[in-house]
Amino acid sequence: MIAMSGEYTLGNISPLIPAGDDLESAIAFYEQNLGFRKVHQEGNPIHMAIVERDQAKIFLIKNSDSQLAQSTSLRIYVKNIENYYQELMGKSTEIIHPHGELETKPWGMKEFVVLDSAGVCLTFYEPANE
Repeated sequence: MIAMSGEYTLGNISPLIPAGDDLESAIAFYEQNLGFRKVHQEGNPIHMAIVERDQAKIFLIKNSDSQLAQSTSLRIYVKNIENYYQELMGKSTEIIHPHGELETKPWGMKEFVVLDSAGVCLTFYEPANE
C-alpha cells in the first residue's frame, strides 16, 4: 500500500453522452425542459456542448448512433426531488417517462425517469430518508 501525504476525495462526474445529430435541439431540450444552461460549445456546426445545472454537468457529443444513445443511462442526485419533479411537470407532463413517475423504490431511493431527445435515460434520485 502506498502512503499518501494528503486527504483526497472524488468529486462529481461529468459524463459524455451521445446527443444525436442535432446538438442545437439537444441543448434546447436540456435548457427548456430540464432547466440546464449551456456553458460551452465547440464547432460550427456544433459537435460538442456542455450543459449544467447546479453541480450537474453533462457533455453532449454529436453522435448519430441511436442504439448507443438508447443504451446510455445516468443517475443524477437531486436534493428535494419532489420540488424538481413538480418544476418539470409544470413545464410538460410528457417529459416524464410513462413508466418513470416519481416513486420510492424498494432499494430506498425516490426517483423518476426522463428520456432526453436522443433517447438517453436520465434517472433523477434522492435517498428516501433525506
